Amino acid sequence: MVSTRYAATSKSQPTFLNPDQPYPRQIFTIVISGSDRAKFGEPERTYCDKSVCVTGRITEYRGVPEVVASEPSQIRRQLGKEK
Repeated sequence: MVSTRYAATSKSQPTFLNPDQPYPRQIFTIVISGSDRAKFGEPERTYCDKSVCVTGRITEYRGVPEVVASEPSQIRRQLGKEK
């Protein structure tokens, strides 16, 4: 299940999706930049407590693997695994 956080007051206004463990114990992060956020609607609500699958290039930020999602097609909700 995904925990979410929209950093509205941060410079680039990213939205963070953390599958499995919430911040600061996250083992993986999906990042949606503020400039792409409109494409996703309200991702902190859409994906919160959902099971998701993400596609994209995996990089590392401060020791944590992440994928930057710039298109909604990169994130799919997994049906049948939700609360």
